[in-house]
Amino acid sequence: MTHTTQSVPGKTAIAAGGLVIFAATMLVIVGILDVFRGIMAIADDDIFLATPRYVFRFDLAGWGWIHLTLGALAVLVGVFLFRAVLWARVTGIVIAALLIMANFLSLPYYPLWSLVAIALNAFVIWALCLVNPDELPTAPPARGKR
Repeated sequence: MTHTTQSVPGKTAIAAGGLVIFAATMLVIVGILDVFRGIMAIADDDIFLATPRYVFRFDLAGWGWIHLTLGALAVLVGVFLFRAVLWARVTGIVIAALLIMANFLSLPYYPLWSLVAIALNAFVIWALCLVNPDELPTAPPARGKR
């Protein structure tokens, strides 16, 4: 009689996997909302504020295309983060950092959401940087027929 032991992931592996899932979920949500924000800006919606003397002043449609592009990239990377691949973690950090910069630069146009998006993206960066790749849970090896 052979006895096989199945390894149970430790608490750190479960927490690491949870942080990556949290970051992936937040990146997808923020990305979708940035896509909508980009569409609103491109359509020249009246919800945006007009700031006459802002150093980083761009055309509202220009900001719309920036947010639309970064939002679409964030959704794409967020989907790949659910698979916990390393390139998606690195790219997720870069995309979240770019979204923080874009939201900071567009503060005068949509101040409340810009601050919320900056905070959410900071949490995404924190979650992706905190996890050690060796702590991520891996799928158990497939059993073959005997």
